Amino acid sequence: MRPLIAFINMTLDGFCDHTAMIADAEVHEAANDLLRETDTIVFGRKTYQLMEDAWPEVVKHPTGNIPMDTFARLIDDIDKVVFSSTLQEVTWKNTTLVKQDPENFIRALKEREGKPIALGSPSFIAALLPTGLIDELRLCIQPIILGEGLRLFKNIPHRIDLKLLNTKPFASGIVMQIYRKG
Repeated sequence: MRPLIAFINMTLDGFCDHTAMIADAEVHEAANDLLRETDTIVFGRKTYQLMEDAWPEVVKHPTGNIPMDTFARLIDDIDKVVFSSTLQEVTWKNTTLVKQDPENFIRALKEREGKPIALGSPSFIAALLPTGLIDELRLCIQPIILGEGLRLFKNIPHRIDLKLLNTKPFASGIVMQIYRKG
């Protein structure tokens, strides 16, 4: 069974807000490492639309920032799955729009042959964590206390034990913690 690896930036107080985050070379390199080891990334509609609005343009017009430009190429080329009940179509290459139940679809996706699957949407991480489908969490914990916003671990109905695999501090003060389900 293919592992499902969640990768997310979050503040020290547990919020996810892309506008408040540090997205430096080390964060992009960590994301690049994940994209290189996976062959599919799963998004919810909001995260997909944020990514689609930004990264294809960077592929066309590189910034000169090597880790960022590399991220743009990797995310552009990888197979993408977007769950949405409101989108009617997707235009980003290698993207599949799914309107069915995410839990059952991801369970079936994990059963297919291939590399690990990346998961990059806060709402899906929160929704799928209690199901046991997420095998690994890669949390880039930002040195920011935001105080409000979209809380990553909201409405978790029961205790989830995790095993810390690695901790990696970045020069910016971000700490990436990698956990596997216990």
